[in-house]
Amino acid sequence: MPAKYSQQLREEEEATGSLLPTRSPDSEEEKDDTETAFESSEKVVVVGVDEGESIQNKDFSTVPPFSWKKLWLFTGPGFLMSIAFLDPGNLEGDLQSGAIAGYSLLWLLMWATIMGLLIQMLSARLGVATGRHLAELCREEYPSWAGYLLWIMTELALIGADIQEVIGSAIAIKILSNGILPLWAGVVITASDCFIFLFLENYGVRKLEAVFAVLIGTMAISFAWMFGETKPSGKELLIGVVVPKLSSRTIRQAVGVVGCVIMPHNVYLHSALVQSRKVETHKRGRVQEALNYYTIESTAALAISFMINLFVTTVFAKGFYGTDKADSIGLVNAGQYLQEKYGRGKFPILYIWGIGLLAAGQSSTITGTYAGQFIMGGFLNLRLKKWLRSLITRSFAIVPTIIVALVFDSSESTLDVLNEWLNVLQSVQIPFALIPLLCLVSKEELMGSFKIGRTLKTSAWLVAALVILINGYLLLDFFSLEVNGVLFGSFVCAATAAYVAFIVYLISRGSIVSTWFSHICPKSLMASGN
Repeated sequence: MPAKYSQQLREEEEATGSLLPTRSPDSEEEKDDTETAFESSEKVVVVGVDEGESIQNKDFSTVPPFSWKKLWLFTGPGFLMSIAFLDPGNLEGDLQSGAIAGYSLLWLLMWATIMGLLIQMLSARLGVATGRHLAELCREEYPSWAGYLLWIMTELALIGADIQEVIGSAIAIKILSNGILPLWAGVVITASDCFIFLFLENYGVRKLEAVFAVLIGTMAISFAWMFGETKPSGKELLIGVVVPKLSSRTIRQAVGVVGCVIMPHNVYLHSALVQSRKVETHKRGRVQEALNYYTIESTAALAISFMINLFVTTVFAKGFYGTDKADSIGLVNAGQYLQEKYGRGKFPILYIWGIGLLAAGQSSTITGTYAGQFIMGGFLNLRLKKWLRSLITRSFAIVPTIIVALVFDSSESTLDVLNEWLNVLQSVQIPFALIPLLCLVSKEELMGSFKIGRTLKTSAWLVAALVILINGYLLLDFFSLEVNGVLFGSFVCAATAAYVAFIVYLISRGSIVSTWFSHICPKSLMASGN
């Protein structure tokens, strides 16, 4: 490195408090060959907005004053992230929770959303402080074999979520077409959202975020309308939110409520979305400013998602709790059951449900395509055109989904069984998003002064352990009913042993990465909290 550049670098670090190893000019060619979440020209400019000349000339070792204009510009990534809390799989969990457990699990829904917020904010913290997203960092921090295995696991989770989301959209299209369009036709129509996504991307990230805001608004209005039509008990709702209550009959629904909050692909997605804003990551104050704004907008987004989930849960609690239909209700027949019970309104509640479900399905399938781009590009470092990468990502899910739609179109019970298997598929992958995230965000060599502290680290690991244990219970309960025969049982045992071994490796690797990083990076280039 030239002496002049080294001197310049030292002066900048002393003035601003560098957070990351700073690239020299010689490494620009290497940077150009590396996959990035967003090109510089695609990012939203926030630096200098609502700032006087005196503020712009500061070294930003402290956080700039709060600005409503900046909050507006930072608003977006959190709402895209929140869509994973509103996908058709979550809505099915909500309606089954309400029908079987009534209002009793609303407290758990609230705390599960708070836990989800904690994990997602750690993902955002990683993305902002490092300037790279989780998939990229996993590729750099783990050996090739482990990186490829993490990629495969994450892709499987994404495919499982995508199938549920596409099927949810297809069910909504079938409802809104009055049964004229079969399930497979709805799948094909939903597949076209890939091209809608590409079209919207050409107009910039803010236009794309505006479309998602409209879809979230559509869900909120639809399910709030249903809430108003059915008039659930306000007193029971408040008691359900405030008073913890759990019984042996509702344990499976409780597990489902917590288990579906953490979506593996969503953890990867949020760390990439936050990079859609231009943040000067070498200035501590600028990074903290971005984290403050992202915390506000993500909290607001998940508060809205909680209200939407609460609307769905209480509607089905009011209508079907304690009835004969409670145990048989699912996404496929929910609209018909609602119409039979509440079909006397001015606008058929069946179609209100269908509109909300379609908005949930369409928004979540598009974010799934988005997540697939970042996951594939980050793990494999692929420099593909966006349309090609979107097509590949979408094909992974659409092909199996069309097969599913053709095979299970006429069988509600079989579709429910498939949904259970897909939930298992996603539950299995949760550790492969949480463990790398928590290990990386705890590394001072990587995060600098934005490494999480002891209290936050303990809380995050407790939440991760709770989510993994709850999903472990779900898996144990599922396989105890489904595994039959010595051969299949032996295969499941062997797969479980390999699965646990890889989880142990990822946890133990956390301390090894720190030592390895300190050897290859000079201390003078590392982040400093002083």
